Amino acid sequence: MKERLKGQPGRRAPGRPAGASGDGARPTIKAVAAAAGVSTATVSQAVNGTGRISEGTRRRVLAAAAELGWSPSASATALRRARTRTIALVVRRPTDVLGADPHFSELITGLEGQLAPRGYGLLLHLVPDLAEESALYERLVAEGRIDGAVLTDARADDPRPALLKGLGLPAVLLGAPDPAAPVPGVGLGQQDAGVREAVAHLLRLGHRRIAYVAGPADLVHSGVRRAAFEQALAEAGLRPAAVRHTDFTEEAAVTVTAELLARPDRPTALVFPNDSMAVCGMGAAQRAGLRVPEDVSVVGYDNLPLGRWLHPRLTTVDQQVQRVGAAAALTLLDGCGEQVPAPLLDGRPRLVVRESSGPAPAGRS
Repeated sequence: MKERLKGQPGRRAPGRPAGASGDGARPTIKAVAAAAGVSTATVSQAVNGTGRISEGTRRRVLAAAAELGWSPSASATALRRARTRTIALVVRRPTDVLGADPHFSELITGLEGQLAPRGYGLLLHLVPDLAEESALYERLVAEGRIDGAVLTDARADDPRPALLKGLGLPAVLLGAPDPAAPVPGVGLGQQDAGVREAVAHLLRLGHRRIAYVAGPADLVHSGVRRAAFEQALAEAGLRPAAVRHTDFTEEAAVTVTAELLARPDRPTALVFPNDSMAVCGMGAAQRAGLRVPEDVSVVGYDNLPLGRWLHPRLTTVDQQVQRVGAAAALTLLDGCGEQVPAPLLDGRPRLVVRESSGPAPAGRS
């Protein structure tokens, strides 16, 4: 006869997950998830009847919970079903990049302008990659800590909208609306318009060697804007002087600018994916002994306040970041069952011409 393990702290019966009733501790949702081979979010969905999971998965979870003697406490269940009035904003950026990029300050201002008056708060998380972001959503939903989420940085084959729809969590994706997407998209239409205006503006100024510094290649807006840039040049019978994909760090902006401006056939104009990188590029050009815009023109993207504080002031594309944030908040609040006015978001990205763009230098167009 096998000896029963009883009353021995720190030991458990072979084959039983930690947290099972046999080790004297109260079983946990993590133990149930491990026994059933699912995530804690799936356990929560199975016992609460939420989300979209198969009947077979639900039965497997419930069987594992019964075997371990686990059940959610009444108070925990009530807490999960109550409104938290909290919205998650998860950003895949290093801390130093987020702190240096005013884009997110503008976005948060727009979000909070609609959330705060209605008693909602914003829960900000920084994550390094997609796996961490997905795991975070599952944990936040399983713990009942959020009522919805704002998704940033849409990527090709992005799994997050389907994940959040499957978790039963209201969400919005920042970017051009897509009726076929699992969650609503919130953003200005004609996402290519701003870049096309920037190219047309530079061509009118006599520039023919125009380089584009793009963001990460897997971002949807990077692809849209790059295609618009190349097409606008092609329609004028030109090709890009260069296209460089980088991350959004200050170091990347400075490095790529220095590399482009050190070429014998250096570009006479640079277009950047955001205002922060454009500012870094202007600094790199000036440290190289070049004048902006006399020797090289610079165009940014976002129309953040910092562009108006520089000398020369930054020519940039206005994508109405605050208004997009406000519209995203209203769309999400509506998905959470709140009575809110319909978001007013129309128009398209438009070029704002200031002093950092000027005529192409003589003999170098």
